[in-house]
Amino acid sequence: MATNRTFTMLKPDAIENGYLGKVLDMIVGAGFEIKAMKYTRLSEDEAKKFYEVHAERPFYGELVEYMTSGPIVAAILEKDNAVADFRALIGATDPAEAEEGTIRKSYAESKAKNAVHGSDSDENAAIEGEFHFNAAEIF
Repeated sequence: MATNRTFTMLKPDAIENGYLGKVLDMIVGAGFEIKAMKYTRLSEDEAKKFYEVHAERPFYGELVEYMTSGPIVAAILEKDNAVADFRALIGATDPAEAEEGTIRKSYAESKAKNAVHGSDSDENAAIEGEFHFNAAEIF
């Protein structure tokens, strides 16, 4: 059964390039409510743990290095059909393949620096949200 919450992170490239406000406008404009949000920076240990599912992949080290290279904005979003609708809003991982009007088509630099993370399932949305927020930080 689908939940109404998903998790996102605006990645270091989006923050560094000044896209925070524009991306948040797209998110809110698409009908999502922000239920939790924080501006933070991942430590190496946090990035390794968050992305441990990719630990055996050849890009893991680069991913950890990239995700610790600058601040991120983590958020829990709410809307009917949140995970699927947010995945549609962010677009394909490779911005060259993303549809016009998506966040990645508009603001991503490359497949590696793709501006934003979006949970790929309801289960992962809950896990990822709990990784970044405690219950008192979620509204």
